[in-house]
Amino acid sequence: MPNSQKLFFAVGLAQKAGKVLSGDFAVTEGLRKGKVKLLLIAKDASEKSKEKLVYMCKEYNVPTLEVATRSELGLAIGKAPRTAAAIVDENFVKMILK
Repeated sequence: MPNSQKLFFAVGLAQKAGKVLSGDFAVTEGLRKGKVKLLLIAKDASEKSKEKLVYMCKEYNVPTLEVATRSELGLAIGKAPRTAAAIVDENFVKMILK
């Protein structure tokens, strides 16, 4: 598990590069279209949301990582609190998992 500071830096960088999808519709569409390489899910997301996202990730063979809180995840990408953020670039996935 990556440390928080490295994780937030990598996610913020990915957001600036346009390689992050966030928001329910964008994440689910990204999963359906096969664009998502890694899904970050907030630790404090509702159980229903987590179950739905984990199920979709298993269906589309996408790894998941539970990280931070909704507020921290949103802050990392410069947006309001987010339940999930999808990374769509393999290089940023490597940076996050490093």
